[in-house]
Amino acid sequence: MGRREKAIDHVDGPVQRLAWELRQLRAEAGSPTYRELADRAGYSAPTLSEAAAGRKLPTLPVTLAYIRACGGDEDEWARRWQAAADAQAEQSADDDDGEAPYRGLTRYGADDQHLFFGRAPEVERLAQLIAQHRVVALVGASGSGKSSLLRAGLVSQLQRDPDDLPLGAIRICTPGPDPVHAIRSLLALPGQEGRDTVLLVDQFEEIFTLCHDHQDRVEFVNLLLTAQEARNHLRVVIAVRADFYGHCADHQGLADAVTRAHLLISPMPPERLREAIVRPAQQAGLLVERTVTDQLLEEVAHEPGGLPLMSHTLLELWRRRTGRRLTLAAYEAIGGIRGAVAHTAEGVFTGLGPEQASAARAMLLRLVSPGDGAPDTRRPASRTELQTNEVHAEVLEQLIAARLLTTDSGSVELAHEALITAWPRLQRWVDEERERLHLHRRLTEAAQTWKVLGEDAGALYRGVLLNAARTEFSTPENRPAGILNDLEAEFLMASVTEHDRAAAEAARTARLMQLLTTLLVVLVASGLSIWLMWFINREHP
Repeated sequence: MGRREKAIDHVDGPVQRLAWELRQLRAEAGSPTYRELADRAGYSAPTLSEAAAGRKLPTLPVTLAYIRACGGDEDEWARRWQAAADAQAEQSADDDDGEAPYRGLTRYGADDQHLFFGRAPEVERLAQLIAQHRVVALVGASGSGKSSLLRAGLVSQLQRDPDDLPLGAIRICTPGPDPVHAIRSLLALPGQEGRDTVLLVDQFEEIFTLCHDHQDRVEFVNLLLTAQEARNHLRVVIAVRADFYGHCADHQGLADAVTRAHLLISPMPPERLREAIVRPAQQAGLLVERTVTDQLLEEVAHEPGGLPLMSHTLLELWRRRTGRRLTLAAYEAIGGIRGAVAHTAEGVFTGLGPEQASAARAMLLRLVSPGDGAPDTRRPASRTELQTNEVHAEVLEQLIAARLLTTDSGSVELAHEALITAWPRLQRWVDEERERLHLHRRLTEAAQTWKVLGEDAGALYRGVLLNAARTEFSTPENRPAGILNDLEAEFLMASVTEHDRAAAEAARTARLMQLLTTLLVVLVASGLSIWLMWFINREHP
């Protein structure tokens, strides 16, 4: 049977418990030697022996090979292994309250410059463009790291106060649904006399996806282009998604400006991706196993928008670390780079009760803007729009705590658009309800406009739009369904009430007209009858 294994206490921890259970299974199988198991499993005897040693979590393939060799149920043991991996992750998080060296799906901010690696050439080139031009565009695919490059890279570079570009202030904004208000608020802030203010406009594409007023878009762009006059002491950098870059041609002045000065960022080469993986860990005194780095490089190199997914994977590995190491076993536990997002999101969702799960579904779908011949995008929403009751408020905080959602100045949005495609459940929801989501987004905007206009009846739904909303969002009793928030339900009810009032008025008018027509016919007939009688009497006295 081979040498005697060292005894372990199966209550020491999740890894030790799994090892103890593996040993029990081997005993039930007749206690074959590890050499015999190796012949059946396709792994070496030392590897299989180490799996049951309890020193570290074995990889899932090794565990399942051990199970096959012992005649166990692979599905059941895959679940046990996953439970052990999850428990180990929770234990690691409890054991060390230190700062995570990765930011997951959220962007890196100005305070994260010590953890931001891999984009030094782009940061340097962008700073040079700003020194040479007053309006600059940063262009890249979704997930290429534009926001992090601006906030954690460029801000740090500009704060060093280079001699060729003395700056007075750095301000950051995202356009949102009301871009003119966003920029006027920032431009109204005082700068430093005789020095330029640099305005960084992140997610510039929001003027096309969230702002639906053409005049507001034009005014916003015109305000940005005032930077071209040196006397205004303003320099502007816009970060725009590559698939919206062509929209810049809608404004000739903007098109000319970004043509003169833009930086198109491409995926990072392997050596700089490796730096982005390894250096933050080194800053925290951690070690990333080479096999993990190699796996990440292989997946990210061919993954559009892979940087946030990579960062999230690394954050999950940090939570599941073994001592000071980020391990391959943990990497396999979360299902690789795309599985990391789905794993976190699914874990949060399945932990909710039925009422909470329903609220989470409605909330997440509100934060998606379904594409119309274009990719689906995230959609910021106010807390007021999302928090319709205590359950919604509670679920919202859970999703924020899990870093699936981010919040800023009262606005909430998905941590990254990658969540839409990487989490199968959310992608399925969007696909199943794409048409209804289009109707809902339009209803939300119409309700908000109605409110802004003082609930003017002229802003209510009528005709085709009302019929579509009434069919989709009303219960059989003709009341607004629970999927609508208070404002939307009030708007739809007001629209229905106004429609019914107008219909009743039209019916009364129609009945009156019918009565008048009948009376007229009677009068005409009576008059004609009297005339005929007179005529007959006249002809035949």
